Amino acid sequence: MASGQDQDFACECCGGQHEGPAMSYGADAPAPWRPRHARGRKSELGTDLCVIKGRHFFIRGLVEIPVLGTDESFSWGVWASLSRTNFVRAQELWDDPDRTEEPPYFGWLCTALPGYRPGTLHLKTNVHTRAVGQRPFIELEPTDHPLAVEQREGITMDRVREIAALVMGG
Repeated sequence: MASGQDQDFACECCGGQHEGPAMSYGADAPAPWRPRHARGRKSELGTDLCVIKGRHFFIRGLVEIPVLGTDESFSWGVWASLSRTNFVRAQELWDDPDRTEEPPYFGWLCTALPGYRPGTLHLKTNVHTRAVGQRPFIELEPTDHPLAVEQREGITMDRVREIAALVMGG
């Protein structure tokens, strides 16, 4: 019954077609980023790190949510702000296999995700570095915000389909 509601999708990673709803969606830039920042000498947007005006620092990571009744997780690709000190430290350890020993960095969620009330901007996070080549795990502060509850308690495949419809505009 649910399969009729599943959306096939083209994978951004491999370029192939997959059945069912995508299990991750993400933002290409933190919410404060504007195209005009790309013209500034002190601003840079990469695939994993971002600096705005030499004063605001961001790292891209994943808010992972268990999907109930499966071995899968749904992921939101999000950006979190970091202090200058933690941003520099994350850069220094970028290619270091021992970076997994680093304590988490405090940050603020800087991605507005669709379908959450209240909104997701500025939720408190802990940014956990993982093995080289893996994006950090973004752990939300355990509050009653719907996204934090989903991260703690998990979501159903019906919720994954609901998210897919929101993101895809359906």
